[in-house]
Amino acid sequence: MPEADWATLAGASRADPAVAYNPFLSHAFLSSVEESGCATRDSGWLGQHLWLRAADGTLLGAVPCYLKSHSQGEYVFDHGWADAFQRAGGRYYPKLQASVPFTPARGPRLLARSGVDSTAVRQVLAEGLKTLTERLDVSSAHVTFAMDQDIEALKEAGFLMRIDQQFHFFNRGYGSYDDFLATLASRKRKALKKERRAALENGITVDWLTGRDLTEAVWDDFFAFYTDTGSRKWGRPYLNRRFFSLIGERMADDVLLVMARRNGRYVAGAINFIGSDTLYGRNWGCIEHHPFLHFEICYHQAIEFAIRHGLSTVEAGAQGEHKLARGYEPVITRSAHHIPHPGLRRAVAQYLDMERQDVAEIAGVLSAHTPFRKG
Repeated sequence: MPEADWATLAGASRADPAVAYNPFLSHAFLSSVEESGCATRDSGWLGQHLWLRAADGTLLGAVPCYLKSHSQGEYVFDHGWADAFQRAGGRYYPKLQASVPFTPARGPRLLARSGVDSTAVRQVLAEGLKTLTERLDVSSAHVTFAMDQDIEALKEAGFLMRIDQQFHFFNRGYGSYDDFLATLASRKRKALKKERRAALENGITVDWLTGRDLTEAVWDDFFAFYTDTGSRKWGRPYLNRRFFSLIGERMADDVLLVMARRNGRYVAGAINFIGSDTLYGRNWGCIEHHPFLHFEICYHQAIEFAIRHGLSTVEAGAQGEHKLARGYEPVITRSAHHIPHPGLRRAVAQYLDMERQDVAEIAGVLSAHTPFRKG
C-alpha cells in the first residue's frame, strides 16, 4: 500500500479540503492496524486491497479489502448466513470484506482519486469486487458502513442491500454545550445535568489528550483500560499495544483520548478519532467503576469536544439505544453484499427484505422519542 499513492484518494488524506477527511481511511491508520499484527493472515484479516490503475500506472481508485476466515470484528453480522450455508454443504469462509478492520464507522469504501470521474471509478470498482470474488473462489464479498455514493454503484452492480442503525450527534451550530442542552425538553435537560454531576462527584477530573500529549505512558494507561473492559465484553480485545504506539507516532493529531483521573492517576478513558467534520468515538475502558462515568467520558465529553472544535457530527460507534437520551439521534447505516451462489443469494435476499422493514420501523419509532423539545 504505497503511502504516496494512497494519499491521492479522496477522503484518505487532508490534501483535498473539498472532501471530508476520514481518519480510518488514512494510510496511517490502515498501515498501523496491519503492521501491528492486528489485521493479518494469522488474525483472519489478510489484506487483498483492490487497485484500479490507468494504463500509465496512475492510481485511479482503490478498495480497502480483506480476505476473512471468520466474521469477527465487522459489526455487520452474517454468522447466521455462514452457519446455514455450511450446514447445507457450502463453504462460506473465506470471504471478501471491504471495510476498515474493527471499526463500525461510515466512510468511503470505493475510493476514487481526487479530480477523476468518481462515479465511473466507483462503478468499475464495484464490478472489480465481483471479479475478485470469482478469481479468489470465495463465497461472497461484503462492503460495510459504506457511503451513499458507494451504495449506488454497488446496487447497480447487483449487490444486495442491507441497512442497520447507529446513533449520532448533530451539531446544529451550537456555541456551547449549554446551547445544546437548551434544545432539550426540560425534564431531559435536568436529567443530563444530574447525570454529569454524579459521574464526577467522586473526585474525578477529565483530560482531553491529543497530539504531543499522547505519550507512551498515557498509552500504557489506556491500553490497561481497553484490555480490562474488552476482555470482559468480547473475550479477547482486537487491538494490541503496538497498534496504539503506531497511531501515536503516525496520526497523533487525529486522535483524542478522553481520560478520567482520580487520586492522581487515570482510571478510565475513551479513544476517539478526529476527521475534518466528524468525531468518531471508538473504544472505552476502565479500572474503576463509577456511576455514569461511561456516559460522561464517551458521550457528553464527545459532544463538548465537537461543539468546541466546530465539528458537525459525533459518530458514537455501533448500537446503543441508551445514546438516544443523551442527544444522539438514530441514523441508518448501509452495507452491500455480493453472493454468487443462487440458493444462498435467494435466502439472504428474502431475509434482508424483512430486516430492512424492521430496521426502518424501529428507526421511525426511536426518532419520535429523542430528548429534544417538540414543536
